[in-house]
Amino acid sequence: MPNISPQEMMATMYSKELPLNERKIARCRKIAAEIGNEVASLIHKNSTVGTERGILRMLGLNGALKHQGLQYPVANLIVDQLKENNRLQEGVLFWVANALLAENIKMGDLEKGIAGRTINIGKVKPQDPKKTRKFAQELSEKAYKNLKTYREKRKKLMSQQRDPLREKRPLKYVIVATGNIFEDVTQAKSAVRDGADIIAVIRSTAQSLLDYVPHGTTTEGFGGTYATQGNFRVMREALDALGPEVKRYIRLTNYCSGLCMSEIAALASLEGLDCLLNDAMYGILFRDINPRRTLIDQHFSRLICSVS
Repeated sequence: MPNISPQEMMATMYSKELPLNERKIARCRKIAAEIGNEVASLIHKNSTVGTERGILRMLGLNGALKHQGLQYPVANLIVDQLKENNRLQEGVLFWVANALLAENIKMGDLEKGIAGRTINIGKVKPQDPKKTRKFAQELSEKAYKNLKTYREKRKKLMSQQRDPLREKRPLKYVIVATGNIFEDVTQAKSAVRDGADIIAVIRSTAQSLLDYVPHGTTTEGFGGTYATQGNFRVMREALDALGPEVKRYIRLTNYCSGLCMSEIAALASLEGLDCLLNDAMYGILFRDINPRRTLIDQHFSRLICSVS
């Protein structure tokens, strides 16, 4: 056997053309296009309760209220109220704008009113549709800009510290998953000091089947730590504080596949995560989630990720 280096062997392997049938390739591409067009048509014509809640999260409606001993997200309550009053088909953005105009209040006051049950967004008197749509457009533009907030901070941090991605590949990816976000931080710091470039916080088992996002920071989990806005913030702040010590930018990732894919993507973007796993096929194959719903959610969540 000739004495050749691994690099030469790889070069030889990749220099040979694969004996593929071009007609079969063309047919496969045609079939793929037909499937893709059908899915795209479904996505562009429909929304889901998860996508609508994701929009509410982007608008800043991220609070919660006590309900049966648990923290029930305001985003879920708004969707419930609109659905009960046959208004959800117009989309949540329209009715949020309508309520702000009708009550002449700010977003924070609207959230307090809904959480305190003094405002039912599904029963607020409809305002002039033209004015409402114009205001809704203004709200959406503001939400779009908010998604870019940490993106600008990330650029600044990378300019001040080293970015491992520009110096070496692959990056070292380390998982933490104690169930307690504060213990996760301790593990993450240790991993970073030993050379980790990306910290991944594994979610609590089957969080993908919860039809709401738990609120605040959490200290209990099952096989992982709940993906929440509060937990995202705690870990992001810890990694940013550690950056100057290790003299490099540390990336943070989490998971959002499941019934709250759009919501978790919005919250992760607002709190500065760098990577996010959002795969519809995971929910379809392993969690028996409605394929139509999760494909629509995947599309919206990936739009969010592309901006942030």
